[in-house]
Amino acid sequence: MATDARRACFEAGIKFGSLYHQFAGTPVNPSNARSLEVAMAEAIENQPHCASVDVEIHDDRVADVIDHANGYTELTGSLMDVEMRIEYDGVVVDTRMRMRDGYPLMELVAVHEE
Repeated sequence: MATDARRACFEAGIKFGSLYHQFAGTPVNPSNARSLEVAMAEAIENQPHCASVDVEIHDDRVADVIDHANGYTELTGSLMDVEMRIEYDGVVVDTRMRMRDGYPLMELVAVHEE
C-alpha cells in the first residue's frame, strides 16, 4: 500500500505530466508569455491536491528561438521554469522543473509533513 508521502509524490508527477503535455507546442512570444503563464498555472491548480503552481516563461529564451517569419515559437520545457506545491493528507511536496544539463528536469525539492 502506498504511503501518503508516496501518493503526494505521485500526484506531483501527474501534475507535471499534465502541464508539460497539455501546453507543449503552444505558440508563444514575449507578448503573450505572461497570459500563458497564468493560464498554465490556473489550469493545473484546478487538479486535486494542487496547492500552488508558478510558471515562468523566459522572454530571452523565447526571443532566441522565435521563427521571425511567423513571430512566435512553440513552447517547450527549455523555455520555462515551474514550481509546484502538492498537499495530500498532511504531506507537502515541493517540486520544480528547470533546465539542467540541457534537459528540462522535473524534480522533487522537498517532501515533509505539515
